Amino acid sequence: MEYVTGLGEVLWDMLPGGRKLGGAPSNFAFHAGQFGLDALAVSAVGTDDLGAETLSELRSKGLDYIIPRVDFPTGTVGVTLDEDGVPSYSITEGVAWDNIPFTPEIAASAAACRCVCFGSLAQRSEVSRATIRSYLAAMPADSMKILDINLRGHYYSREVIDSSLQACNILKINDEELAVFGRLFSLPVTEVRDRCMTILQRWGLMCVVLTCGVGGSYVFSADEMSFFQTPSVMVADTVGAGDSFTGAFAASLLHGLSLADAHRRAVDVSAYVCTQSGAMPPLPERLTRF
Repeated sequence: MEYVTGLGEVLWDMLPGGRKLGGAPSNFAFHAGQFGLDALAVSAVGTDDLGAETLSELRSKGLDYIIPRVDFPTGTVGVTLDEDGVPSYSITEGVAWDNIPFTPEIAASAAACRCVCFGSLAQRSEVSRATIRSYLAAMPADSMKILDINLRGHYYSREVIDSSLQACNILKINDEELAVFGRLFSLPVTEVRDRCMTILQRWGLMCVVLTCGVGGSYVFSADEMSFFQTPSVMVADTVGAGDSFTGAFAASLLHGLSLADAHRRAVDVSAYVCTQSGAMPPLPERLTRF
């Protein structure tokens, strides 16, 4: 069996109206798995009730996982809304996904991994950072390694981003993160294409995926550029839409589609997910058929 893995944080968003399971890696794995791939979520949860609920919910979604239970609380994110409904977040520190152990089972999955998606947030702690680096190093040489940079709060550094870029071959980044990235690495203030091509060349990447919300999205490689407008849809919520984009893009490439065709599929999938509630809606067969 060859896996497509979402590696990193699994957590609960503690919303004013109740809690919802979150974390980009499991969202990515769920969506990649809808394209007929053997998808896997790798993280850690506590021995608490929230940990048990996490595993139960992933099972109910049909998502396979390797998620050890460790002696730290299951991750939570406090979400508060101001008078205008604008959310602010408090990401609890010292939690289970900060302490993902590199177990023999996790190591075995890395050796059989065709594609992994990881970010910077789960590398805020030394333990999980070491596990992520060990996982990447244990993967086959021809595997796909996607850095969905996912900058949150103050939980990133130039060193972590640089080492992650050296270990990956695809970068996914949004326009706000690109501005932060440019300041961190002193990139010239130029058009987004030039910035992305500079990143592509400096770190020797296969491609850079740039999402710009309603402004569309781009995929840059050494030989081509793809751009698609963001479809206008009736939005239920945008939770998980970016992760579904990444999952669909990766799955499409693994199924042999071109960069442009994989990009088109990713755009269509993420637009559909925006019309549904929650991060892990089932996709219609028209979107998963090759």
